[in-house]
Amino acid sequence: MTHPEKRLARRYDTPGRCAEFTDIVYKPGDANWQMLRAAEHKFDPEPPELNLYIGEMHGHTNLSDGSVDIDTYFRNLKSRGLDFAALSDHDHGGVGRPALWEGSPSKWDLIREKVREYYEPGKFTTLLAYERDSYPFYCNLVIYYGSHGGEMIRGVRDGEFTAEELASALRRDDVLLIPHDTWMFSAGADLARIPEELLTPVIELYSCADAAEYMGNPAFDTDSACEGGFWQDALRRGARMGCIGGSDNHSGGGATVLDRPYPQNFQGLTGVWAEDNTVESIFAALKARRCYAFMGGRMEIDFRINGRYMGSEFAADEDEDLAVWFDVKADAPVKQVTLVKNLRDYIVLRNRVSQTIFDYERETGCDCYYLRVELSDGRFGWTSPIWVSSDKNT
Repeated sequence: MTHPEKRLARRYDTPGRCAEFTDIVYKPGDANWQMLRAAEHKFDPEPPELNLYIGEMHGHTNLSDGSVDIDTYFRNLKSRGLDFAALSDHDHGGVGRPALWEGSPSKWDLIREKVREYYEPGKFTTLLAYERDSYPFYCNLVIYYGSHGGEMIRGVRDGEFTAEELASALRRDDVLLIPHDTWMFSAGADLARIPEELLTPVIELYSCADAAEYMGNPAFDTDSACEGGFWQDALRRGARMGCIGGSDNHSGGGATVLDRPYPQNFQGLTGVWAEDNTVESIFAALKARRCYAFMGGRMEIDFRINGRYMGSEFAADEDEDLAVWFDVKADAPVKQVTLVKNLRDYIVLRNRVSQTIFDYERETGCDCYYLRVELSDGRFGWTSPIWVSSDKNT
């Protein structure tokens, strides 16, 4: 895209208006659609050097308030063809029952034993995790570990987190803290109030009927919703927060389609772009926010800007064109892909599974981009953002 006056006329552009494409259109004789498609796709990035893995990030067993044992949980998820899975039982172990840390051996000892037992590097990765009540900042907070030997994080009072304790946990390289149900009145999180240094790097955006992108999202149907409890509330403050999905399933190792009305019939899953299917690589991808959330089934989303993956932060010169690119593969037709820029719908493309978009407009010192993908059956997917700074010193 080399036209000298393009920025005078436009904020965004399509490869279909490049000089080569136009020359073919006006070329007499042998021009054809194959030549036009080749000219348009010459701007596509190289195939990804990373691999895509799909997994379950949130589920419960009878070690807390679920209905199946831990073996059934992992076997069910593996049989569904998932690449990785985390078990996230409640730290209190279920009301009136022993907490995960109690006894010798404890439930936590059993969890660590089982994640090692079901781990098959390259085939099926198990993540060590648990759900910790964490009032007043995040009432429901899942803690994930980068190895299978982690110790539970306890503070001065079980069920609560002081600001100092939370800040210390967020600084650790070996754990990742991800809140869920942030929108809920009884157990949510006010992402518009929490000090910025205590905002988590990733949020569970969807589990079952609770799309926490923004208040009023069509895939949100629960009994409460609170201002400040949504992903966009945190992003609006400048938070560098990615997203995942999980089923929060209590009855057998989820990701199943339930016989319920929309959107309760779809449970959440997570896609990650990682080097390989191992604990180290999956955890590193989550830490880097190379992850996205979607509502069950199969949805593969590749979202890059100037070759950088979702979750990236990078600086670009003011006069550098941004090549925003996506590619979506799913088990249902793609109805619509929306490029969200600085929390507003910027470009909407219907029935489109792959596209390069040139964006010329720098709006703030750091612009935030993410994708919202909608399928024909009502399912949505959301990518972690990419942040593009106009100042190379930031």
